[in-house]
Amino acid sequence: MVRYVTRKAVGWLLMIVVATNATYFLASWFLDPRSNFKELRPVRSESQIDRALAPYNLDPRVPLVHRWWDWLTSVSLHFDWGKSPTGVSVNGEVGYRALVSAELVVVATVLSVVIGVALGVYTAARQYGWADRVSQAVSIVVFNLPTSVAALAVVFVAIWLNQHAGLHFLYVAGENSPGVEGLLPMIGDRLLHLILPTLTLTLMGYVGYHLTQRSLLLDTLHADFVRTAQATGLTRSQAIRRHALRAALIPTAASVAFSVPAVFTGAVITETIFGWNGMGRYFIQTISKNDVHGAVATAAFAAALTAIGAILADIATVFLDPRVRVS
Repeated sequence: MVRYVTRKAVGWLLMIVVATNATYFLASWFLDPRSNFKELRPVRSESQIDRALAPYNLDPRVPLVHRWWDWLTSVSLHFDWGKSPTGVSVNGEVGYRALVSAELVVVATVLSVVIGVALGVYTAARQYGWADRVSQAVSIVVFNLPTSVAALAVVFVAIWLNQHAGLHFLYVAGENSPGVEGLLPMIGDRLLHLILPTLTLTLMGYVGYHLTQRSLLLDTLHADFVRTAQATGLTRSQAIRRHALRAALIPTAASVAFSVPAVFTGAVITETIFGWNGMGRYFIQTISKNDVHGAVATAAFAAALTAIGAILADIATVFLDPRVRVS
């Protein structure tokens, strides 16, 4: 297993290096940091703008290959991903925003998987029953809702509950409340701010796992190995739990592993509506502000998460599928 994981990790590491360097060249070609200065007053000349960008290795007068080599050396030797056109450290931004997104993504992903898979198993075992039909109808409606509409609906419901309860216990914006001091009060305040965005991400995320797991389990319920398990004396629920579900979980495990990078950098709408400064908003800001180094660091972060997800998916497949484990 260790050799298998090591071989996979080395292959993904090479792909991350190639993809990150290619992203640097693409970002340098298509993003123009000088445009950030053109609306400032008093108006700066081209030479003044170039001199302002020079300390951040963004001077367009320097050949792109030389800038790339300086950037690559800095990343390789010091793990310094550079600075934005305004001098803000990319390392600090990515580090802070990754932690913010992790607070949202980890809990929401776990809840989405648990709820979606459990609902898929429950309804597949009771195909065409009232629970199956109702849950499918709800999931299809939620699946077709735009994220912005779902998030705003959650906000309106939270405001209504706050007003009717006479308490302000559901926070609709921000990561924390100003003026809160002390470790425990800060943790409690943070958890209260997490409720609504986590609920939104869970609501939008469980649907795919529910519908997919239901379909996958229905495909395996009547397989030969499940019927054989029942013929040996297992009850239907035992055969489903021990054999059918195990086989049906393999694609779901891979889907979960690969969905984490997308949620980390793709929860832009949720982060924007609830005022969380996570990786999704940062990625959009790097593009809108022509931040070459920030865009490359975000791409590298997403690539690293994809690699980790792929390795975890392979490990999950090994544990779930005895045929792979034997090979």
